Amino acid sequence: MATKAIAVGLAALGGGIGIGILGSKAAEATGRNPGAGTPILVTSIIFAALIEGLFIFSAFVVTY
Repeated sequence: MATKAIAVGLAALGGGIGIGILGSKAAEATGRNPGAGTPILVTSIIFAALIEGLFIFSAFVVTY
């Protein structure tokens, strides 16, 4: 059980770092090209949902 807790914790940490990097790069891209703000926002939301989906998958579906 401790192994699963460590794995889920690492998945949450990785997901948090990934979403942080995603947000940083999206803000940078919007700053460089303000006209592309809407497509960047849509893409960022899709990728953030995929990252969170991986965490949810590791937390609830994967058994150790």
